[in-house]
Amino acid sequence: MHVRPRRFAFAFAKILPRATWLGRLARFACASSIALTVSYTSIATAAPITVTDDTGATVTLDAPAQRVISLAPHTTELLYAAGGGAKIVGAVSYSDYPPEAKQLPRVGDNKALDLERIVSLRPDLIVVWRHGNAQRQLEQLRELHVPLFFSEPRHLDDIAATLTKFGELLGTSSIANKAASDYQQNIARLRTRYAGKPPVGVFYEVWDRPLMTLNGTHLISDVIALCGGRNVFAQLEPLVPTVSTEAVLAANPEAIVTAAPGATAANEALPQLDSWRQWPAITAVARHNLFAIDGDLINRPTPRLAQGAAQLCADLDLARSRRPE
Repeated sequence: MHVRPRRFAFAFAKILPRATWLGRLARFACASSIALTVSYTSIATAAPITVTDDTGATVTLDAPAQRVISLAPHTTELLYAAGGGAKIVGAVSYSDYPPEAKQLPRVGDNKALDLERIVSLRPDLIVVWRHGNAQRQLEQLRELHVPLFFSEPRHLDDIAATLTKFGELLGTSSIANKAASDYQQNIARLRTRYAGKPPVGVFYEVWDRPLMTLNGTHLISDVIALCGGRNVFAQLEPLVPTVSTEAVLAANPEAIVTAAPGATAANEALPQLDSWRQWPAITAVARHNLFAIDGDLINRPTPRLAQGAAQLCADLDLARSRRPE
């Protein structure tokens, strides 16, 4: 899943009555069958394109996708990075990177999709956020019989793998492979630089009311480990567990980290972390190791995650420098 930027409010788009969108679907299917009959003549000799998505399902296209809808901000960003920006015909709210993504037609948000709009855009591939889109509407999307690629990178290497898969699906492999290689090199440099650094216990705060964090299977936990950090709640079972203040006190992290819109530097004013200052017994508070990172750089599994990782690594190095002699 993505960790939502703090306190973002998501608008709920109107969901069409089933009869209405199924009627649209029927007209869409009829028109599509005519178009596909023509296109199949020219691609009959081409080999199908087959990749595996993040659910382990096989996604097969008869030809590179030409009309793609993205149902998560991170998948929009990945599609652009893979060279497919010109093929995106619709995206959800908060698809804002690169800047030209802001001009894409909107098809709802992660809570409520505009199914009528999706049908009217005649997609030949829909990229879905595996645990971020509403399950009921995902079932309705399946009835469109348009290939779905479910995306949810869980490890640092998954980002590069997704880029190469998108390159195959879009017919833009040269661009996608270059983006994947550049990203891998950035991560490799960080891994080399911070390998062997003394570990730093980290509490990553997702939300404060209720107090929520991430377990060890989340991508951000991979980033923490990359920087020589140790997620103090890695062992908890839910992906995004709720914890108590007492549990944080008992874990006594050396650094507390959160995401904040636009945050780029350590130790700036962090109103969302101010409540921890009443607990000076926590090592992170006593040593002023309260850090915020731009949520778009740390929460989205895209090539820009390397920038967020570099910031987190620098923050944890600062925490190491504040250890008493």
